Amino acid sequence: MKVALIILSVTAGLLLGIEVLLRVLVGFGNALIYIPDAECGYLLAPNQRVRRWGNRIEINEYSMRTGAIAPLPASDTLRVLLLGDSVANGGWWTDQMDTISEIIPRQLRLQMCPLSTDAQLHSKVNYCDFEVLNCSANSWGPRNQLAYANRFGLFGALVVVLLLNTDDLFASAPCSAVVGRDRAYPDRKPVMAIVQLLNRYLIPTVPREKLTTPAAANEDKVGCNLEAIRQIKTAANLANIKFVLALTPKRHELGESGPNDWEVKARSRLAELVATEKITYIDFLPIFNSATELTIGLTKKTRFLPKIVVFFDKYSRRNRVFDPPCVSPVTSLYRDSIHLSPQGNQLVSQTISGQIVAFFDHKS
Repeated sequence: MKVALIILSVTAGLLLGIEVLLRVLVGFGNALIYIPDAECGYLLAPNQRVRRWGNRIEINEYSMRTGAIAPLPASDTLRVLLLGDSVANGGWWTDQMDTISEIIPRQLRLQMCPLSTDAQLHSKVNYCDFEVLNCSANSWGPRNQLAYANRFGLFGALVVVLLLNTDDLFASAPCSAVVGRDRAYPDRKPVMAIVQLLNRYLIPTVPREKLTTPAAANEDKVGCNLEAIRQIKTAANLANIKFVLALTPKRHELGESGPNDWEVKARSRLAELVATEKITYIDFLPIFNSATELTIGLTKKTRFLPKIVVFFDKYSRRNRVFDPPCVSPVTSLYRDSIHLSPQGNQLVSQTISGQIVAFFDHKS
């Protein structure tokens, strides 16, 4: 009996220690939760603050990964609406201050200041504050993002940025079945951190394909997503809002191998849409490739450092160029096959902010 009590006490103490460590060091026990939504498929539940591995994650009342906001910006604030998926969101591996939506405002302050000294541009760039609203969730595609914009509006933004990755061109229609059934989309807080650990990494989950409707498997997903992109762009135009479409590649698309055949076809269809709709488009595939080539040149101590052409400015009728931050080979731009590292986030943020500045850097 005494031995059993000792074993029980040691086990309870061990479990308690593990529970405390998981909560304090990892952040388990306070998971981000999702809510089903008929139009968007699912949303991050409003008003959440959690930490994972020390990274702060804050979700506001509009299910954005952004702090509390006013429905409309102040007159001296340049507001940007960022629609995206886990690349834009940053996930648990990115601290709130290191997300793309937090880096872009800092870049805008740096890039807008020189323009404010120009007498002809002063009235267009006389902003005291810059904010980027991060409307995103894991595995969202263009149809989820369109549904979000239709439901919540554009929040008085002057610029809408739709940030996609190549996989998003093949995204399924919004589906709420994953909430509470896929372990990546919990609908309630776990009773214990240990339970979350077991559920997250040890207990098998329902295959994602079983959580989609059979009809969805036969649809032209690329065509449906291109139509959603067109509708988001149209909504921005009707509100007299500038629109930017940006596409980040998957890691395997970089280098000589390039995208797979089906990705090439999807990118070709996207290029047709961009040309037809006259969309301001940033393709990060050549930008990432150039950044990698630049790094290789630096390691060989080459003296010539080529600039990277980011976009053609239709107002000034000249190519805008951008000096990328020094990055190591392609692997340092990514943390996995899709999601970006801090260096990747910096490169994407600097490029997008440069395009936003270009909208204002012209004399009418």
